[in-house]
Amino acid sequence: MLPWVLYQVWAFVAPGLYAHEKRLVLPLIVSSTVLFFVGMAFCYFFVFGAVFKFINEFAPKSISVAPDIEAYFNFVLGMFLAFGLAFETPVVVVVLVATGLVTVEQLREWRGYVVVGIFVIAAVVTPPDVVSQLALAFPMWFLYEVGIVCSQFISRRKGAPAPAPTNE
Repeated sequence: MLPWVLYQVWAFVAPGLYAHEKRLVLPLIVSSTVLFFVGMAFCYFFVFGAVFKFINEFAPKSISVAPDIEAYFNFVLGMFLAFGLAFETPVVVVVLVATGLVTVEQLREWRGYVVVGIFVIAAVVTPPDVVSQLALAFPMWFLYEVGIVCSQFISRRKGAPAPAPTNE
């Protein structure tokens, strides 16, 4: 079903794109799909073990932690979605630079604000425990830096933009 939907979206959008824009689509689709699945795998193999261990350590010994299946399913699905989307950070950064909305220099200047925003997003999206918040924030921060490095290659390939004229 999903390949058919993606094909329909592509068939609608493709006629309006320039040739150089069409060349960017395939790498972006492949990288975003791979990064989404890597984010889900990271969550499954690393985060869930740490989070469930953290929950079991803080629960009193007289209480067994046994969530119902709906709560567990909603938790797992929400975490998979959060980590999958968080791992899309390099793709978002590269698209922002490739479209000319921001420059690599601006991304570097805004680094402090972005890091604070990442920690706020991680605190809102994850359950109220420090382990899952840090497990989301640090990879997202690292992926932001990876996005900046990848954006440098794209901006170099496009050539340096011409300086804006000044009225002095």
